[in-house]
Amino acid sequence: MPPLELSAEEFDALAAQVIDVASEIVRSLDQRRTIPSTSGAETAAAFDLAAPQQGVRAAVVADFEAITAHARASTGRLFPYVVGSGEPVAALGDFLASILNQNVTAWRSAPSAVTVEKTVVRWLAEAIGCSGFSGNLTSGGSLANLMALAMAREAHAPANDAGARPCLVYASEEVHMSIPKAVALLGIGRDHLRLIETDDAFRIKTDALEEAIASDRAHGLRPAAIVASAGTITTGAVDPLSRLAEIARENELWLHVDGAYGAPAAMVEPARFNGLEHADSISLDAHKWLYQPLDCSLLLYRDPAIARTTFAYTGDYAKTLSEDPVEGFAFFEESVELSRRFRALKLWLSLRYHGLATFRAAIEENLRLARLLAHLVEQEPSLELLAPVELSAVCFRWTNDSEDTLNTRNAEILHRTAARGNVALSHAIVRGHFGLRACIVNHRTTEDDVHAIVHEVLSAAQAP
Repeated sequence: MPPLELSAEEFDALAAQVIDVASEIVRSLDQRRTIPSTSGAETAAAFDLAAPQQGVRAAVVADFEAITAHARASTGRLFPYVVGSGEPVAALGDFLASILNQNVTAWRSAPSAVTVEKTVVRWLAEAIGCSGFSGNLTSGGSLANLMALAMAREAHAPANDAGARPCLVYASEEVHMSIPKAVALLGIGRDHLRLIETDDAFRIKTDALEEAIASDRAHGLRPAAIVASAGTITTGAVDPLSRLAEIARENELWLHVDGAYGAPAAMVEPARFNGLEHADSISLDAHKWLYQPLDCSLLLYRDPAIARTTFAYTGDYAKTLSEDPVEGFAFFEESVELSRRFRALKLWLSLRYHGLATFRAAIEENLRLARLLAHLVEQEPSLELLAPVELSAVCFRWTNDSEDTLNTRNAEILHRTAARGNVALSHAIVRGHFGLRACIVNHRTTEDDVHAIVHEVLSAAQAP
């Protein structure tokens, strides 16, 4: 038997052990600590081992149990940042995708996988009101945003042949950190990213944006793109997309909507996202509010020709010889990626198993629970909201102390809450205030879990 090969019997036995471990995790998830009681020293002692020269065979399954004990559990009380919950049917899809081991680079390399991905992209585009958009799946919103701005640059300040030329990108001061990274990597430069102030609801001020564009043009500079946020990472604010689309059109600029967090909510509250359909490109993280296991992000774009102009550069050995529009299709001509995992399989299985209506119901429940948390905060005299709750991110703080100590006290409360292990929150800096932040994008979260947030925070605040 060749090296590394397993017999069918060995694989069956090993797979059965893996399924048993996975099933136990799912069964016991709600009883697990959301934050593990571990330290850097403990994880190093457990896993920073010498490379094995001889294998341990099936005993390796025990490693996964140890890794799980030192991991954050995707319970309904996992609320930091924007962390998806890893829907179990989709997790099985990841396993099957690895067994099938398709390189989803072109139809000729992976006929069924490429067709499934194109179909899933269409489903999601239609679900958020953007019928007719094309796209592909990426590792995350950061890569999707980078690719979108690469297309924007190539559409308005072409750089692929002669190199980057000066141009400007506009976004709100609440924009995700991936946007400054993208403009740096693309050679646009962070000095050419104009961060526009926001209103009381943390949405970009469109009058300030228009003034900035006009001023830059008057000084002989080249505006190229606007980045709108459909769910800012801190407060969940949704920029006025319709007005931004008008401004982009009037000024002949690319409009990219960073909807990595919030765009799936357009399936439930489409009016809140009016104008999304007028974007040139949209990012959406299925591993956030579509509950998929990492990694699974979506980049949508209106014009595949611009994607091909931006990313198509094919060596002779990889050129597609078929003229057939299906058999000649290559994702690598519309993406920065060449080797690509079969990310679409988990989405296909998950969406087919549950149906879009079930996903809408889950998102709607998350929105309801966020409003419940906001209500509980407002009802508690020692807590206050720091921002409006537009989607499912709730920023608040404990206030029962003097103003000059509140930032320190809330940081202590966050640390104590994490140490207790029952609820995982993140922090938020809102208008200079250090606050606590819960983002509900978890299909397992219940009302009891939301009540637990307030209980844990108050308990941490009262601890000596």
